[in-house]
Formats: sequence, structure tokens, C-alpha cells
Amino acid sequence: MKKILLLLLFPLSLTAQKNIGDQLKQFMTGQHEYFNFNGNILAAINGKPFYQESFGYADFNTKRLLNDSTVFELASVSKQFTAMGIIICKEKGLLSYEDKVKKYLPNFPYENITIRQLLTHSSGIPDYEQQFKKNWDHKKIAGNKDVLDVLINVNDTLAFKPGSKWEYSNTGYAMLALIIEKVTEKSYNDFLAANIFKPLGMRHTFVYNTRRTTGKIPDNYALGFGWSDSLKKYILPDEDPKADFVYYLDGIAGDGCVNSTTTDLLKWENALQASTLVSKASTNEMLSPLVQMNAGDTTNYYGFGVMVQPHTSNGKIVSHTGGWPGYNTYLLNRDKKKETLIVLSNNEKVSGQIRATLESILNGEEIIMPYNHKEVKIDSSLIDKYVGKYSAFLTLVFIKKDGKLYRHRDGTADIELKPESDTKFFYGDGTDRQIEFIVDPDGKVTKGWFINTGQKGELKKIQ
Repeated sequence: MKKILLLLLFPLSLTAQKNIGDQLKQFMTGQHEYFNFNGNILAAINGKPFYQESFGYADFNTKRLLNDSTVFELASVSKQFTAMGIIICKEKGLLSYEDKVKKYLPNFPYENITIRQLLTHSSGIPDYEQQFKKNWDHKKIAGNKDVLDVLINVNDTLAFKPGSKWEYSNTGYAMLALIIEKVTEKSYNDFLAANIFKPLGMRHTFVYNTRRTTGKIPDNYALGFGWSDSLKKYILPDEDPKADFVYYLDGIAGDGCVNSTTTDLLKWENALQASTLVSKASTNEMLSPLVQMNAGDTTNYYGFGVMVQPHTSNGKIVSHTGGWPGYNTYLLNRDKKKETLIVLSNNEKVSGQIRATLESILNGEEIIMPYNHKEVKIDSSLIDKYVGKYSAFLTLVFIKKDGKLYRHRDGTADIELKPESDTKFFYGDGTDRQIEFIVDPDGKVTKGWFINTGQKGELKKIQ
């Protein structure tokens, strides 16, 4: 497949940037060739890209290729744009973060929930996706007003007292989009275009929640595909009965439905760092660790539309992920080295482990690059000494069935481990995972290695 590569070098740390760029290229090329990554990636330092590449198809059916201007659905990465919309409204004097939601949406069925609590996922309001699954005609396409109507009609109890804890809420961001429309008397789509996208020169960024109502697909658009085990090919989620919600939830925006490119997202990141759209104080608050995401965890917080790790070896890290049938997205900023990483996939291939390995590469850490794993025949008697329970950052159990080695976990299907040598095995499910056993001269296992998407962790046999 044709790939588009942009590799730019800058005066500071030229050698380091080139080495990291080369490693990112090698890793992502391997993920594409051997593990089916399809999408776009951009890495930048000081606001300027030093690695940018496209891998694979914008449309698996027509074989139309991706390029650096291809537009992707951002899914939940959209939330930071909704948050910025609210911040702009606040700076215009149209609302306050402490205002009750009912001030702007009088029929909203819950008392004492504030705009701030919607922004930080601390409201406790119910998940609209579950409500629509049970209480909506799946042949009709819903919009944000329908989300409010269903909240009113179903009137489920809150998950917790507003402000008392954190729980991720798509519903809250759908309500924020309605509040923007209420106070500005403009559509959410038009307001973001006029106040964010156009001022920043994000020429390929827009709210797109009309695909199923109009049937129109924008130019140079990355259609999202998922793998079908039964058909052995990538298909649109519209063809998957289990993903029927992509149709009836298609008109809802605020929690998702911003669409953009890697290049435009870098413009957005640069604008955040420079406080281009709003005051420095407002930007700082947006990117601050405002609410602890899990009790007892002092490393992960939520700001306004972004996840924040305030104290790491790489300084403050601000990031967000997005997921929707056919799409995985990732946007990361690390302030210590002024690094930005953007990964957009239209075949659901931005796993947590890929994200972790990309960060390891940015850190200059050694990883095992992806390669083509080929099965070989080994004496089945060798399998017996590898059977057992092993411990690393998780517990792995290996069993023998029909002369073969399998990874076993209660409640899930066993995964065959295919030998590529007498001591090394790769996962037979197509993921980038391997197990390597270390044996002494007598053939006894002394330890093992679990290699997950290039990152290597020691395994100790405990049983």
C-alpha cells in the first residue's frame, strides 16, 4: 500500500528527533504490515511535526487510500471541543460554570447539577446509550433534544450525589451541546465552526452528525470499518446487527461527532498551549487536574474534556482517547518536552498497548519491533515443561490441549500459543503478543518473558 511520509528535522535535538522518528516509523510500519493497523499518525515537538504518516485505506471497499488530509471521526476526543465551547460562552458572559443545568434546560429532570459537574463527569446522570437501547425506536435517528426527552421520560435515578465522585458520562456532554445552543442561539455545529475551527484555520474539521439522515459523505473521509470473524473481512458497522446503535444515535453530538485530521489537531493543540482562543487562566483551568478519576489514585484526573496526569517523569500529561464502531483515536500532549502525539484509526486499531509503546518510543526506551511470526513444528513433549501459572503485572496460565500450548483465562476462550522456536511462542489470535521461556542447561524453565506490542516484562513461574 502507498504510504505518505513527512519527516522534518528542527534545530533542537536533531539526532534525537531523527532517531525517534525512525523508530516510530519502524514500529508503525510493522503494526500496519503484520497486525493490520490502518490510520494516520503525527508526532510533533514544540508544535512542529517531525513524523507524520498514513497507513492503509480510507475505504476498505474501494481501496481508496488515506493521506495526511483525510478526515476521521474523533469520537470522545470531541469532548475537549465541547468543553472549549462552554469556556468561550463563559468568557462571553453567557453562563457560569456554577450555574444549574436547569437554568438553561428547564425540563432537565435533575436538581442541583451544575455545568462544572457536566464538564468534569461528576454529575451522576444516567447513560443515555443504555436508555436508548431500551426506550427508543431503533429505526429513528435521535438528536440531542431527544436525549433530553428520554432523560425526562425515563427519569432514572442518579448514579451518585452530584459532585461526590467521578464517572464518565457521554450524556453530560450531550447536555453541554444543548446548553451552547441555548445561550448562543446557534447550532452546536455552527458555533464550533465560527468560534474554534475557522479562527484556528482548521480547514478540514467540522461536526458531522448527518451521515445517516443525508447519506452524504465528505470528501477525503475515512470510513470506519470493523473486522467480521464470520465474513473474514472488514465491514462497515452499518452491516453489523450488533452495532445498530451507530444508526439511531447518529444525530447526537457534543460527546462525539467532531471530525478532523492529524494536521488540524496539531493546530488545535498548539492553540491550547498558546491560549489562542480564551484567556490563559481559562486554558489553565481546562487542563488542570480538577476531579480525581478513581478513589485512591492520585495520578489520574479529569479537567474539562481532557484526562490529566499532573506529575509524571515527563511533566504534566494531557490526553484523551476516543472509540466508536470503526474508529479509535488518541491525542496526547506532554509538557516537559513539548511533545504532541496524534493517532487516528479507522479500523479500531489504537489499542492501549499501542499507545503505551508509542510513549515508550518517545521516552527513548528500548522496545522489540514488530515482525512476521512464522509457526514451526516442535516436539510436543516440550510443551509439558511450559505448562503452569506465571506472574508478571498480571497472572498468566498456560495449559496443554491436544499437544498444543494455550493461554487460559476463566470466562474467555483459550488462545493458542504457536511456536516460532523451541522456547518462543506467539499468540494465535493475531495480536502482537509473544511468550519466551528461558531454560537452564537441564531444560528446566527458570523464567519467561511476556512481550506485549514490543514491551517486554519478566514472567516468574509461581505454580
